[in-house]
Amino acid sequence: MADGLEDVAVFLELEQGASLHTVENYTRDLLQFAEDLCTRQQVSDWRKVDSTHVSAWVQSLSADDYAPASLARKLSALKLLGQRLIREGRIEQDFCDRLTLPKLIRPIPDSLTPQEVENLLDTPSRMSAQGLRDRAFMELLYSSGLRVSELCALNLQDVDLENGVVRVYRGKRDKDRLAPVGERAIRAIQQYRVQGRPQFVKPDTGSELFLSNRGQALSRKTVWHWIQKYAVQAGIRKPVKPHLLRHSFATHLLSGGADLRAIQEMLGHADIGTTQIYTKVEQERILKAHQQFHPRS
Repeated sequence: MADGLEDVAVFLELEQGASLHTVENYTRDLLQFAEDLCTRQQVSDWRKVDSTHVSAWVQSLSADDYAPASLARKLSALKLLGQRLIREGRIEQDFCDRLTLPKLIRPIPDSLTPQEVENLLDTPSRMSAQGLRDRAFMELLYSSGLRVSELCALNLQDVDLENGVVRVYRGKRDKDRLAPVGERAIRAIQQYRVQGRPQFVKPDTGSELFLSNRGQALSRKTVWHWIQKYAVQAGIRKPVKPHLLRHSFATHLLSGGADLRAIQEMLGHADIGTTQIYTKVEQERILKAHQQFHPRS
C-alpha cells in the first residue's frame, strides 16, 4: 500500500509545489491511516477500502482527542489519496466520496502588547554579533509580519533597505510578495549586516541573510529558541513563539486603523476570511476596555 502514498507525496511536491513541511505532514497522516488499515482493520489492499474503514479511522482519531486543525489536515490528505487512486485506476470507487471535512472554529490569536514588543526587541545585546542578529530578525518579524520559514529563507538580495521592502518568495500562496520594512527594522538589519553578519561567515557560506554560528542559514528551531529566551528575560509571562510576533504585527496594524485588505496582502493570506480573525481580537480589546473603565459595566 506504500506506493499509493508515495504518489501523493510526488504529486504534492512536483505538481502542487507544496512545501517540504506540508509533504511530510500529509505523508505522516497517510502512513497513520495505512497502518490503521493493516493492523487494526485487517485490510491490505486499497481496492478493499470503503467508507466504513474511513469512518472507523475517523472515530479512532476523535477518541484520541486530536485538535480540529490536525483532524482536518488528516482528512484532506485522505481525500487527496482517494482522488489519486481513482485517477490512476487503482480503485473503482473513491472511499472518501462521502467524507465531509469538519468546519474549523479558528481560535482567536493571542498577541503581545506594544509595550511587551518594545521590551522583547530591546533585550538582545547591542555589543555582540549574535545580539545584533537576533535584534534584526525580531525587528523584521514584527515590522513585516513574516512567517518564521519565510524569515529563514531570506537572502541578502531579498531585502531592499533603500526602498524599505523585503521580497518574500513562494509563501503559502505559492506566490512572491513584497512586505514593507519599518525604519527601526531597517536600522537593525543595516547594523547586523555591517557589524554582525561578517562574524558568522564561513568559507562555504552562501547569500543567506541570517546566519547560524556554522555560517549556514538560521533554522526555525534556533529562531524559536532565542525568541523564547529573550521573552523570559523581558519578563513576558505568556508563551512567546515567532508566530506571536506575526499576530502582533497584524493586531497592532488593525488597532491603528489599517485597512484589512492591506493587512491581508502584507501577511500573504489567500483568503480575506483568514485575516478577519484579527477583527475579533480588536473587538475583544474594545469590550475589555469597556468592562474595565465604564462605570456602569
